[in-house]
Amino acid sequence: MNRSRNKLLAFAGLVIAVVVLVAAMVSGVSLTAPSSTTTTTPEPGTASTAPAVANPSVLPTINASQLPKEARQTLALIAKGGPYPYDRDGVNFGNFEGLLPKKTSGFYKEYTVPTPGESDRGARRIIVGKDTAKYYTADHYESFKFIVEGK
Repeated sequence: MNRSRNKLLAFAGLVIAVVVLVAAMVSGVSLTAPSSTTTTTPEPGTASTAPAVANPSVLPTINASQLPKEARQTLALIAKGGPYPYDRDGVNFGNFEGLLPKKTSGFYKEYTVPTPGESDRGARRIIVGKDTAKYYTADHYESFKFIVEGK
């Protein structure tokens, strides 16, 4: 009787472990121990004080210092938490194009990068993930580059 009970408990534990694993995979949550992140000190005059984030995508990279002046200014606003010049800044970005790493709804936020000479918001954006990874698009979501901050 005791042996049957032990088998039943082991089986129940296995089922629970599988359910937790599947739920984590579906939600995009990592079950591994968090890796240590290295905080970098930004160069004087750079816009961000965020720790360096490894590129979680297969997208090409761009150093923050290579971004247009307006994009660097937008990064500085994001680091400060605003205020933002456009009502749509900070809204959810749906990643409907599927170019950024697949995440759950609400994972990404978008921010406008003003384009000189445009009468509206223009096509340039910075997308920020909850993991603090940042992406730049100059062509309204047709392509992205991962932003390497502190460089």
